[in-house]
Amino acid sequence: MSLINPKILAGAIGVAILMGGVANAQAQAQDPIVIKFSHVVANDTPKGQGAQLLQKLVKERLGDKVKIEVYPNSSLYDDTKGLNALLTGDVQLLAPSMAKLGEYSPSVQLMDLPFLFDDMEAVTRFEQGDGGKQILESMQDNNILGLAYWHNGMRQLTSNEPLIEPKDARGMKLRVEPSDVLAAQINELHAIPRKMAFGEVYQGMQTGVIDGQGGNTWSNIYTQKWNEVQSDMTESNNGVLDYMLITNAKFWNGLPDDVRDTLDDILAEVTESVNSKADELNEQAKKDIIAAGGTEVHELSPEQVKAWRDAMSPVLDEYRDEIGSDLVDAAQQSNTAN
Repeated sequence: MSLINPKILAGAIGVAILMGGVANAQAQAQDPIVIKFSHVVANDTPKGQGAQLLQKLVKERLGDKVKIEVYPNSSLYDDTKGLNALLTGDVQLLAPSMAKLGEYSPSVQLMDLPFLFDDMEAVTRFEQGDGGKQILESMQDNNILGLAYWHNGMRQLTSNEPLIEPKDARGMKLRVEPSDVLAAQINELHAIPRKMAFGEVYQGMQTGVIDGQGGNTWSNIYTQKWNEVQSDMTESNNGVLDYMLITNAKFWNGLPDDVRDTLDDILAEVTESVNSKADELNEQAKKDIIAAGGTEVHELSPEQVKAWRDAMSPVLDEYRDEIGSDLVDAAQQSNTAN
């Protein structure tokens, strides 16, 4: 009876283990980097279209290296749970309204100030300047990195009674995003701010839990069908609703350099597309709301706009120092083209 040399047997086992480890490493190296992108709006909004374009371009240019999974309409996380999921690594990309980020950096609250920007062109000028870049990088101590700004549009008021003058809002329960700055604006109107998740607003309006909301874009209002449960809209342009595309900083900085560089290039292209189409989508949504009937759209005179601006202006002074006076000044200066 022949015996197997123990040394030969051990060597064979060692080679097998080594080869198995190499095979596993190769298999793992071939696995794509999965980036989950969760958001709360419909696909046919500026953000929704941006997410789909990002997914398309990443597939075209990075092939099997990176896979973008898009979860719209709060199908993965609502806007109250998404940030926690980002910090724990359960999602890798979010594009929340900047109103949801104030707790991570006071400077982000700048975008919630009332009547700060005259139009979206002014918003773009600010975001592309030093102040905009400063805000993108302001949350890294909390492991959040801003990658880009995606336009949505100017904020419009909705309610079940006409809001023509600031006094018309007195006593109303108006939904706002989880932002102290936005809540302060409603308080200045002697109305009642109600912080509520985006996906809960329709039911809140339908059941009378809220009387209206303190400012959102035409495209969000139409795609969420708020116009079906609100009799009046006011074209107030009382603020800007922009999104910040954010990621987990450790995740992003840990990507291979070539992958991260390609993603940066793709994001720049997608951002330009999103921002160029936002106005078009909002104008179409406004037309669709008017065509649908059932909701009266009120256009304000310059004097009426001034009255709303004056009513909310104490909020700007209240938060100037907390946000950063230099940032507020830069934002105001962006209203004048260079």
